[in-house]
Amino acid sequence: MGSGGHATERDNSGNEVIKRAPSSKPPFTLGDIKKAIPPHCFNRSLLRSSSYLFVDLFFSFFFYYVAAKFIVPLSTPLSYVAWPVYWVLQGSVQMGLWVIGHECGHQAFSDYTWLNDTIGYFLHTGMLAPYFSWKYSHRRHHSNTSSLENDESFVPKKKSALNSSARLLNTPPGRLFRLVVLCTIGWLLYICFNVSGRKYEKFANHFDPKSPIYSDRERFQIFLTDVGLVVASYGLYKVALAQGVIWLLMVYFAPLVIVYGFLVVITWLHHTHPSLPHYDSTEWNWLRGALSTIDRDYGLFNTILHHITDTHVAHHLFFTIPHYNAMEATKAIKPILKEYYQFDDTPIIKAMWREATECFFVEADKGDDNTTKGVYWFNNKM
Repeated sequence: MGSGGHATERDNSGNEVIKRAPSSKPPFTLGDIKKAIPPHCFNRSLLRSSSYLFVDLFFSFFFYYVAAKFIVPLSTPLSYVAWPVYWVLQGSVQMGLWVIGHECGHQAFSDYTWLNDTIGYFLHTGMLAPYFSWKYSHRRHHSNTSSLENDESFVPKKKSALNSSARLLNTPPGRLFRLVVLCTIGWLLYICFNVSGRKYEKFANHFDPKSPIYSDRERFQIFLTDVGLVVASYGLYKVALAQGVIWLLMVYFAPLVIVYGFLVVITWLHHTHPSLPHYDSTEWNWLRGALSTIDRDYGLFNTILHHITDTHVAHHLFFTIPHYNAMEATKAIKPILKEYYQFDDTPIIKAMWREATECFFVEADKGDDNTTKGVYWFNNKM
């Protein structure tokens, strides 16, 4: 893997050993890291970005055509095979489109803010995602990564904050239940009810322009997001009238379940690992928080999903780097970050179960050392 910290190692008996990431103040600055990255990695090419967009759009429409033309008329049992294959293929390609929309929100698609927001708005709205709403909440996540008070998403609970249902959820059936919820409706629970998000004094969601997530200058764009979603929903209603609800579920909505399953799992695994620290306000700063993320290996999906999976550390440090330069940037920063760079190539299904098991809450190490009191680590021992 080269320079950097491998989050999991093997002992002499072949057992997996989790190696904690460094949590002390780094011996380098953000400027030091930036100097190590070739300057061209920061260049955003409209032509190159557009080529990825058009390829993804082509395959998405191609799969729609195949589904409508050939899979819909199929009789059983062939349809039982064809539909899941279509859902996975279409969902994977559309997750790639979602990543491009995410890059638009970070202004990594091109040098033109208006173009980035226009493309991102239409891409995400077409997949029923609230573009501006998520763009702003996601920006706050990047500004407060791994802060127990201020991070915006996948904020772990402290052990002291667990409720009476915790013991039930911290059992094998409870873990399976949590993973099923995460992979199916986790995204909806977050954007609609702020589940796993930062705690606010009043109800927060991604559709209310007056939601405490947003500042006054952002509220009109939240309204604009809602208008787009209403128009898209009306269009889907007309499609359902013309083609039938089952047709719409099979062709359009089922791949979206794959998209948002991908999104939630990828995001969760980027910030949930036994090796990663979280910080309270006494210890947190931006660089330490940004480094408390981990790259993972999704095999072929690394390419299909435009490397959002295996270049996430670099993305948190410099989020305007376009995805096609992120691999080179990641390679360049490893010698600077050394053990502060975290990578785990554990197979994803295995990693999901391990993280659901071992990362149930966070607590500070017990002891008299004041330097560890504001640093929190994942645990599951009730």
